[in-house]
Amino acid sequence: MDAIAATFSRLRNHFDTGATLDAGWRAAQLTALAQAMEIEEGRMVAALQSDFSKPEAETLTAEIDYVKKEARRAAKQLKRWMKPTPVSTPLAAFPSKSFIRPEPYGVVLIIGAWNYPLQECLAPLVGAIAAGNCAVIKPSELAPAASALLAEIVKTHLDPAAFAVVEGAVEQTTALLDQDLDKIFFTGGSSVGRIVMAAAARTLTPVTLELGGKSPAIVEPDADLQVSARRIAWGRFMNAGQICVAPDYVLVHERVHDAFVEALSVAITEFYGEDPKQSADFARIVNDRHFERIAALIEPDKVVIGGQTDAQERYIAPTVLTGVTQDSPSMGEEVFGPVLPVLSYTDRAEALAAVRGRAAPLAIYLFTRDAAFADQVIAHTRSGTVMINDAVIFQANAALPFGGIGESGMGAFHGVHSFKCFSHDKSVMKRGFALDSALRYPPYDAKKLATLRKLA
Repeated sequence: MDAIAATFSRLRNHFDTGATLDAGWRAAQLTALAQAMEIEEGRMVAALQSDFSKPEAETLTAEIDYVKKEARRAAKQLKRWMKPTPVSTPLAAFPSKSFIRPEPYGVVLIIGAWNYPLQECLAPLVGAIAAGNCAVIKPSELAPAASALLAEIVKTHLDPAAFAVVEGAVEQTTALLDQDLDKIFFTGGSSVGRIVMAAAARTLTPVTLELGGKSPAIVEPDADLQVSARRIAWGRFMNAGQICVAPDYVLVHERVHDAFVEALSVAITEFYGEDPKQSADFARIVNDRHFERIAALIEPDKVVIGGQTDAQERYIAPTVLTGVTQDSPSMGEEVFGPVLPVLSYTDRAEALAAVRGRAAPLAIYLFTRDAAFADQVIAHTRSGTVMINDAVIFQANAALPFGGIGESGMGAFHGVHSFKCFSHDKSVMKRGFALDSALRYPPYDAKKLATLRKLA
């Protein structure tokens, strides 16, 4: 598309001026983004409410405050992040100085997801700005109100010479991927992630993929069942389960299976009342297609909590399934909705085998008082993150890199890791003209070669 090509050309020309290399410019843009989250707070809440009845509390904390804190933290730490890092130099190159200098990729593409339509676009943008890039942001068309507002916010509050939003669906995304990109950051499902990576391969463009997967929770008999149930229910049912790091299924020891399910029931009622449909804190499914997909995963004879649906409102109650097997519909794919399968296991080996038998998830949640078993799970499983005795809340720690492995993604961001995500580490060595030893130059004899091998 001509308009998309023109946008990239304009941003490329601006990047080539060197304007984004200035630390003051970067800090000003980060501050402006943080201020925009405050100024536009009410409109953001309304937009996400319009798109899929996202509760105000979730928009304020997980979207607005999250991005605002990321931007302010980056602005505060920026000069330290930008400093070159000195490294040692071997004797063969003496005297010289070596260092690593972070520099921006150039013009980057950020493709966001619909479940957190502001955060998934703007949190990576923080890293892109901090690293000194120009950026094109592609919000999800499945959250149209948020997409339109995001386009307006970027145009109004940030430097229009350096940043642009392209709205649209598959056609626009395809056109974006055909541009001369320096880096792609994608958040979404693995099927589209493969398309993005294939497009990037044509031009050898580096990619970061934030995907998902079936993140398990393992509940041991020694865990505090009430606390475990509350934390798992909170992580599973926030945003109506439409969150990539939600516990996607629970493996609970058979000795405490029934007590755990009862604790889940108590927690769900405490959170959302006897009729969650009336709760202001429970979201709706984003569109009809996803509603139908999630509803089809509910086996009526397996429902022990919830199970109610309303297609007109795209409402699916917080639902817990038991008697589920690895072959059940809810275990065949990432649920990405308010349905939680609960499976029992007899011993730890069985639980770990079940987890290792699947593709590496974005997170593994273990609930136990046994520190040795916790260390075993950390050491002998593959996942983006392991969290002990809680769910999801690890994302609040900006010191931890967030990202998957294998099917759940590649690359990581958050805090300084966002800066690194959008920076190329350029290696630099500086020498003078003194001490130009003849040792390294031909012709070589046995003595000279032996000395060189020791110095190299």
